[in-house]
Parts: sequence; structure tokens; C-alpha cells
Amino acid sequence: MSPRSDLTRLSLSEARTLLRERRLAPRELVEAHIEAMAALRRLNAFITETPERALQMAAESEERLRRGEARPLEGLPIAVKDLFCTAGVRTTAASRILENFVPPYESTVTRKLWEAGAVLLGKTNLDEFAMGSANVTSHFGPVTNPWTLPADPRPRVPGGSSGGSAAAVAAGLCLGATGTDTGGSIRQPASFCGIVGLKPTYGRCSRFGIVAFASSLDQAGPMARSVADCALLLEAMAGFDPHDSTSGDVPVEPWSQRLEEGVRGLRIGLPREYRVAGMPEEIETLWLRGARWLEEQGAEVREISLPHTRYALPTYYIIAPAEASSNLARYDGMRFGLRVEGKDLTDTYERTRGEGFGKEVRRRILIGTYALSAGYYDAYYLKALKVRRRIREDFEAAFGEVDAILTPTAPSPAFRQGEKEDDPVAMYLNDVFTVPASLAGLPAISVPAGLSREELPLGLQVIGRAWDETTVLRVARALEQAAGGPWIPHLLREAS
Repeated sequence: MSPRSDLTRLSLSEARTLLRERRLAPRELVEAHIEAMAALRRLNAFITETPERALQMAAESEERLRRGEARPLEGLPIAVKDLFCTAGVRTTAASRILENFVPPYESTVTRKLWEAGAVLLGKTNLDEFAMGSANVTSHFGPVTNPWTLPADPRPRVPGGSSGGSAAAVAAGLCLGATGTDTGGSIRQPASFCGIVGLKPTYGRCSRFGIVAFASSLDQAGPMARSVADCALLLEAMAGFDPHDSTSGDVPVEPWSQRLEEGVRGLRIGLPREYRVAGMPEEIETLWLRGARWLEEQGAEVREISLPHTRYALPTYYIIAPAEASSNLARYDGMRFGLRVEGKDLTDTYERTRGEGFGKEVRRRILIGTYALSAGYYDAYYLKALKVRRRIREDFEAAFGEVDAILTPTAPSPAFRQGEKEDDPVAMYLNDVFTVPASLAGLPAISVPAGLSREELPLGLQVIGRAWDETTVLRVARALEQAAGGPWIPHLLREAS
């Protein structure tokens, strides 16, 4: 393994220390990652690479470090999910309809990251408009999971929708990345790729400048190779934003400084309803092992009930498509994005949307429009909102008994590309453990905790009270320490 590739295996926290101690230059770190991106383009993790911009930002960081004016993320190269608007850099949402869209403004989350000193390596691939659980619906092609088994010719999916970010972090193409989570799109790909992914409380990070999928669910969050790295990134990303009416006016806490407080005295709940039919034995075993790790570190583990859990998936797949059908109405070829001329205005609308949107996006628009239509609004959408409130109340009752909840992240390890693409219901079931926390707007994190029989990563999920990322991160850190690692994908083991 070359010294350059050593740099791409650093944690964000380790690289930060080396930069501040002047034992490593920002340009050297950035160049190592640019080389890694070029060497592993076959993963298709990036839609747009920005090497020139990265080197320019690295030079600015070098000057700041020289002057002793380092910001929290000074000189650290990261990737951004191509759902965040970046001024002057193409933002596609992985869709043909936005293939050539260059925003004139910056999302709040990415602006905060650049103000903290982070360096942009490029924009990562995703499921089109964040709609998917496998990163196979992108207009720019599927992403390959770097954990794909050498003896198996069919590539594994990285999960979705933030699969490009997850694959890039796991493969050492960046030190960290942004993701968005609507029903599990940070946590599930983190589990599939053996990294850490945090969905903060709804409203913790601004949605301004993020291409919308479902506005009452979408939440930005960090993805990295350690819990400490996610905490550092969240400190830069979070905060109140007057441009976002759903942004929470709550203080940003020093999460990275509280990770080692441990779990002694904390009460951890195991929801009995998460033992779903057909769940593989190895997932159940991992879950119980995680509970035992927390008990060994002084936590009290008890069984709890979240009785409306079984309604979470159908509730989500009414609310999310309904909001998507409304949000995606703006893509009509009139103001920005793709325009396909027709014989009249209506024909132009139809051609633009028919050719601009992929199959999964069209499916969800149709489902959502149906749920909102006259005669069905009360029967479907309004009823789903009532069930959502019940799910939130379940969590509120549970948090009267416990401080955090432990569950599996996903019902399986990463599957092969093409295995579930013809069965949308089977694909949607990948979100069975992540959707409830999303509907309730709660913080939740996925931590790599073991390997399957096929040597593929498996994750555990920690769910906390609203605005209590501190406890979520503490429990996640305890699991991380017990699980060990390192979680090195098969692709990188071959290279070394």
C-alpha cells in the first residue's frame, strides 16, 4: 500500500489532528483523495468531480493553517450528495430533468461546511430524487458497493438513496460526506457499506437548498467512518436557519466532546415489534449481541412496545409519495431543467415530465397524486397523517421508560444489483426498521456492528428522543468500541 493510499484510510478526526499539527498539508491530503477517486471510478460513486475547486480550497486552508486561523474542518476533503445545491457546481438530483442544472445559490448545509473549512471533492450519486433503497434508479447509472465479494461477479448495491456518499466514504474516496434521510436513506446505505450514518432530529439541519422529496420527512445528516467523525460534521452542519420554516431554533451542542461519557445508567429499549417475520437469524443474533455489549458497559436493557410499528411502512408510502407529487410539480420545462417541446403547452408538460423522470419517480408521483385526489384524500392521506401521530405517540410513551432504543438498521446485508428491481414492494421493505423514526422526526444513527455469513457488513440502529443527539451518539460510540473493526471493504483489501 502506498503512502498516498494510507492518507485515504485516515479518519476525519485523525486527518484533522495531522493538519493542525502541520504534519500533513491540505494539498497532499486532497491530492490523495483525487487519485483514489480516479482509480475507483468503476464504483460510479460520483456524478460530478471537482478536483480544481478542491485544490483551490486546499490552498486557502493551507494559508489559514499557516496563520494559525484553522476552522473546525479546515482542509478536510468531503463529498456532497448531489441533492444539495452548490453555487456554480452542477446539481442533478441524479435525474435527466436536472442533468445540466447549475444552481446560482448554495444550500445552507454546504455553506456551513465551507465556512467551517471543509473541501469539496465532488457530488455523489444517488437514487433519482432520493427515491430508492439501492442506488439503482439514478439517470447516471447504479453505484457499486465496495464490499462486493471478489468471488461473486454480480455487484452488490450500496443501499439508497445516499448510496454514492456511503460507497465513497467506505472506499476511501473522501473523509466524510453529506446524505439526506427521508425514510432511511442515510442509515440503510451506512449499514450496507459498513460506515456510520446519522439522521438528526427533523429540523436540526436546514433543508434550504436541498432538492425536495418529502418536505415533512427530508433531513440532512453526516456519513463517515466513525461516530466521532459524524459528530464533528454534525457540529458544522446543524443550526437554525431563518430560510427554512421547519428549522429548529435550538443550540448546536459540542457532541464530539461528549462521546466518551459512556452508557452507564442509561436505559435501552428493545422494541418487540421489530422482530419481523422472515428476519434472518444473523440479524436477530447481532441485535441481541449489541444489547449485551451495552449491558456489559453498565446500561440497563429492557423490552418495550411500539404497537403501531407495523403500520409505519404503509403510512410512509402514502405520505412520502403524496408530498413528492406536490414537490415535483415544479419540474415542467418552463423555468429550469429539461424542456422537451410538444405541439402545445400541455404536450410540452407531458413530454418533458415523461422523458425527464425515471420509472421509480413516475411511479411515486402517480401513487402520491392518487392519494391526494378527490375521493381518496380522506381515505388515504388524512388517515396516514393520523396513524403517523399514533407512531409518534408510541415513541413518546417509550421514552418515558427508556433513554434510547436499539434495533437492527436493515433486515438484510447488501443484496445484488437487479435482485429486487422488479418488485417495488420488496424494495420498499428495506426501510422497515428505519421508517418509524423518520415518521416521528427522531434522531437515529446506524453503526457497523458485525459481518454476515457472506462477510458483508451489518449495522445496528440507535434511536433517541427529539433533539437528544448527545445520547444517541454516546450509545453509538459504546457500540462502536465493542464491535471493533476495522471495517475495510473487500475492494480495498484486494488493493493492499
